[in-house]
Amino acid sequence: MEEMKQVVSNENFDWNAFEQELGIYDQPKEEISAAYDKTLSNVNVGEVVEGTVTGITKREVLVNIGYKSEGVISVAEFRYNPELKIGDAVEVYVDSAEDKNGQLALSHKKARQLKSWDRVNEALEKDEIIKGYIKCRTKGGMIVDVFGIEAFLPGSQIDVKPIRDYDVYVDTTMDFKVVKINQEFRNVVVSHKALIEAELEAQKQVIMSKLEKGQILEGTVKNITSYGVFVDLGGVDGLIHITDLSWGRVNHPEEVVALDQKIQVVILDFDDTKKRIALGLKQLTAHPWEALDQNLAVGDKVKGKVVVMADYGAFVEIAAGVEGLIHVSEMSWSQHLRSAQEFMKVGDEVEAVVLTLDRAERKMSLGIKQLSTDPWENIETRYPVGAKCTAKVRNFTNFGVFVEIEEGIDGLIHISDLSWTKKVKHPGEFTQVGADIEVVVLEIDKENRRLSLGHKQLEENPWAAIEAQFPVDSVAEGTISEITEKGAVVTLAENVEGFCPSRQLTKEDGTTPKAGEKLAFKVIEFSKATKRITLSHVRTYEDAKRAEIAAEKAEKRAAADATKSTVKKINASVEKTTLGDIAGLAALKSAMEAEAKKAKKAEKKDEE
Repeated sequence: MEEMKQVVSNENFDWNAFEQELGIYDQPKEEISAAYDKTLSNVNVGEVVEGTVTGITKREVLVNIGYKSEGVISVAEFRYNPELKIGDAVEVYVDSAEDKNGQLALSHKKARQLKSWDRVNEALEKDEIIKGYIKCRTKGGMIVDVFGIEAFLPGSQIDVKPIRDYDVYVDTTMDFKVVKINQEFRNVVVSHKALIEAELEAQKQVIMSKLEKGQILEGTVKNITSYGVFVDLGGVDGLIHITDLSWGRVNHPEEVVALDQKIQVVILDFDDTKKRIALGLKQLTAHPWEALDQNLAVGDKVKGKVVVMADYGAFVEIAAGVEGLIHVSEMSWSQHLRSAQEFMKVGDEVEAVVLTLDRAERKMSLGIKQLSTDPWENIETRYPVGAKCTAKVRNFTNFGVFVEIEEGIDGLIHISDLSWTKKVKHPGEFTQVGADIEVVVLEIDKENRRLSLGHKQLEENPWAAIEAQFPVDSVAEGTISEITEKGAVVTLAENVEGFCPSRQLTKEDGTTPKAGEKLAFKVIEFSKATKRITLSHVRTYEDAKRAEIAAEKAEKRAAADATKSTVKKINASVEKTTLGDIAGLAALKSAMEAEAKKAKKAEKKDEE
């Protein structure tokens, strides 16, 4: 096998000396390293230096600043300069002499920004006019490139007049003034409006000096907002507040004027110091109340359109600028709390009656219920006491049911007048809101507009028949419908209920019955006045036991009495017997007396 040839880059290199560490260098290694470092440029972190582009890739740009390694910068930092090429000189900011990878960390963007920051601060100090490139739109304004810094141009600072289309300014170059710099966050605000305001200021002073209250001028609608209209009076702006546009109600100024429209306005007020001018448009015409028919009076009928709705009522415009309020209470004879929206809506044409009229205060109140007859005027003839009718349930209270017989006529059915027999704890158990219910008029309260009504009075009082069916001490079968803390509600028959107290509810085996069980109950109390039947299940079996015990006692007492009678007979006949008979009778007497004593002892024990 052919011996491998050792190949070295330097044929004169002494491998023997290297391997034996014989010291082929005349100087120590530390001195050599120090001498090498001197050949490199000094690099201070945070310094801006000039370097040379040595390489460009898709992602990175290599820059040589004379240090022992080249710095790497993202190609994104050079997007502003697509013509960058190898050999170009560029300014860079030294972020770090060695990052975590041992690489020299440089930034071209920071270097540009550092110098730009100095330039923009200088422009603010010297009130210098600078050029900027509008890059794009942002919320509230535009982004402007100034010396490589992204500055903010507020929308209000583009021009003295409101801007309708911001996009036309994108990709354009304009002159600006730096108006504000936030040193902490390095935010820059620029303005173009500031350049032309100075020129306009002198023009405004001339116009303001000639203004007078009441003066009529022609202007151009410059801007329309929800609260008013800005009018250009020829270099100075005035505001027509929405309330001064028309005597009538205005929802939005766009209903009255349009952009760029030329209009006549009157000066209402102005402020020299704040340069504010209040204008009026409606003041050029007479107030509608002055033109209102002088013969119009309370009680007259008027027609108009609903212009505003509120829960408490509706404002009706009977002429331009002349409105009357229809309160919700004047919309219906009904006393129920309702919203005005249930009766009408904005835009409705309505007829109404004038209720109040104050020309001095320019106020008017109207009513529509007055167009119909008050249902309570002849209530005694329409719904006399004893009259039967159908009503609709409106709402409940703990003490009864409020119903409406017709619009404006309400009544109350007391809870005690709902049923003769059923114990109603709450009206919701008996009926429901919105349901129809048959009623009888019991009493009329015309002053308070309320009827007292009854439902049970439609039928005869059944308690006389119920008393005959379930007299005291009678026993009837009933079903437990409800268990309460105090006892049980028992259904005896259709619409007939009784109550069994807890102490009277226990079954013979000691258990307590449950809801749904059928049991025998004894009537122990019947009150027609309070419509209450008190029952007992305990009495049904305890009374039977007592009767059985009483029968046994009677039987034993009868037997004892018979024995006593026999003894008496024997004693009476003893005197007539012979001596021999006396001995036999004595034995019989002893036996019978013993039997009588035994019976008496047993009877006494039973009684105990």
